[in-house]
Amino acid sequence: MHVFEKDVLTTGEVAKICNVASRTVSKWFDSGQIQGYRIPGSKDRRIPVASLVTFMKEHGIPMDGLMSGNPRVLIVDQEAEVLNTLQSILRNETSYEVRTADSTFSAGMECERFRPHVLLMDIQMDESNSRRFCNWIRSSEDHAGTRIIAMSSRLNDGQATQLAQQGYDASLKKPFSVRQLIDSIEQVNAIVY
Repeated sequence: MHVFEKDVLTTGEVAKICNVASRTVSKWFDSGQIQGYRIPGSKDRRIPVASLVTFMKEHGIPMDGLMSGNPRVLIVDQEAEVLNTLQSILRNETSYEVRTADSTFSAGMECERFRPHVLLMDIQMDESNSRRFCNWIRSSEDHAGTRIIAMSSRLNDGQATQLAQQGYDASLKKPFSVRQLIDSIEQVNAIVY
């Protein structure tokens, strides 16, 4: 659903657009950072699209999620060839906005700026760092809506189960097809859209 079909949004809808937890939006509302109103006789908050746009501009939150509803995907892999290939495939085959990072450090910087809906992460890159990075995303209220897909060429069923327990939303065994890649992104991101 594209946002502009409605003039007013719930805190949950605003949370999805800004890629934060609903309680973060409630805090913004209660502290007066974002303008809106409460439904009479209820605790439900409503935020007009116009005040959301103002808030997003003031705080440098990317507008693309609001304007188009296009999922933002961040690909993290240390191999430039993999990054370039996946980026061009996704740009050609989908309407996703795609960015890349070649280390967990640059991925952290991109997460702050880009607020991805889906993170594709090569977990062989640096296993202890990718696990710490996944934990950081999971514990960050600002990235509560981010879904993480683990990519690895060494992946068996047991490891896939283990990754799910570590907080990854899905896993892809390299090499994977374009269809598998897009299906995986669509499945984890369906929760958001």
